[in-house]
Amino acid sequence: MVSHVDHTEHVVQVIVTEQGLADLRGRPPRQHAHLIIEKCASPDYKPVLVDYLSRAERLSYGKHTPHLPTESLGWHSRYLRSGQMKPREES
Repeated sequence: MVSHVDHTEHVVQVIVTEQGLADLRGRPPRQHAHLIIEKCASPDYKPVLVDYLSRAERLSYGKHTPHLPTESLGWHSRYLRSGQMKPREES
């Protein structure tokens, strides 16, 4: 989830980051999320993204594009407050 969308899922076919390349062509949205995390996410964020996606797939109402809106948009709010999106490590 993002706070602003310039391109819909139907327009984006390939994502390239400094971590790698995710070819999304011909794949459903649920696979998009897994591929983007696996191929493009920073190693610092992969564990929390995998955890979020796992819970979203299990708990969300939208199974086509599973998400937990309050939590996902909370990452953006956390960034605005603290300068980082990553949840604090539990002690």
